[in-house]
Amino acid sequence: MTVRIGITGGIGSGKSVVSRLLEAMGIPVYISDVETKRLMLADSDIRRELVALLGDEVYVGGVLNKPLLASYLFGNPEHALQVNGIIHPRVKEDFRQWLRHHAVCPIAGIESAILIEAGFAGEVDVIVMVYAPEEVRVQRAMKRDVSSRELIEKRIHSQMSDEEKRGRADFVIVNDGETPLIPQVLALITFLSQNNTYLCPPKK
Repeated sequence: MTVRIGITGGIGSGKSVVSRLLEAMGIPVYISDVETKRLMLADSDIRRELVALLGDEVYVGGVLNKPLLASYLFGNPEHALQVNGIIHPRVKEDFRQWLRHHAVCPIAGIESAILIEAGFAGEVDVIVMVYAPEEVRVQRAMKRDVSSRELIEKRIHSQMSDEEKRGRADFVIVNDGETPLIPQVLALITFLSQNNTYLCPPKK
């Protein structure tokens, strides 16, 4: 049986780096941000429900109107709940199908900044938090997104706090730019093998 790990952490924490290291070690990872964007274009039910909610202009020339969606999402907390109610159930089902295709893998992961908030904690066996100090995260995100400090800080503070994520996590990887990552990822794999009977089934 595949051990399902959820990789989470705030903006700029370096989740993608950890996911790439896991993939390099032969552990497939479902990147929820990438797959969500794919589904928002490819899933006819998502398209139909977003059009019903926001109007035909939410898709322009077959492409998602991201500025319109973003302005709606950040305009009101209720709006985010409405959009997430359309998208998250489809992403969850897509992840389950993806897992079935990777059933031979002893470990598989899902990467999501809002793993816990989106209700995906119940879809995984182990939650891994990637942590970096807030100032490090701000600098990384400003450089990556070519964005202002104000906007990045606003996005950080709109997400679940690091303290709360730590409290829900089974394993924490520190990605502060100084602590080596590879030994921590190897320690994670050791942790999984020692603490999950899925990886080491009892002998009959």
